[in-house]
Amino acid sequence: MLIIMLGSILYFNPAAIGQSPNNASKDDKTIEIENLIRAKQFVFVAQSATPLSGRFINLTSVYDVRVSNDTILSELPYFGRAFVAPMNPSEGPLNFTSTKFSYSSNARKKGGWDITIKPQDTRDVRQLFLSVSEKGYASLQVTSNNRQPINFSGYVTSREKFR
Repeated sequence: MLIIMLGSILYFNPAAIGQSPNNASKDDKTIEIENLIRAKQFVFVAQSATPLSGRFINLTSVYDVRVSNDTILSELPYFGRAFVAPMNPSEGPLNFTSTKFSYSSNARKKGGWDITIKPQDTRDVRQLFLSVSEKGYASLQVTSNNRQPINFSGYVTSREKFR
């Protein structure tokens, strides 16, 4: 009996009376991130990379993917194995501009968004899959035709704040 009473006392949270997860108000950061994703006007800033080999790499330079309604501009490094030699070795495989792409975003049940971008006018990159939390933390998985997949961790911000 004592255990049941103690459990109910620990579970009782007076601040939560009248609130349900669906009725809880969103904070400013969540609303900002949601508006950026809906408007297709954001920048993913990469802070670390994890190639398929599994070694974690902190990025010391600024690498990003800029998303707008009509253009995807990617400036990301690549660490991993290529199955086909590049035509121009001085160009990075994940440095590209795409103006022909599909974009879909889905809200997750427990908050955040999953965004799939499929460029149709690039040689190597097949898909960018971006998973964004309500606070803007994000992970990006890049799938290529001629290279092993690579993951990036970072955050999403507005194009104005990135400059």
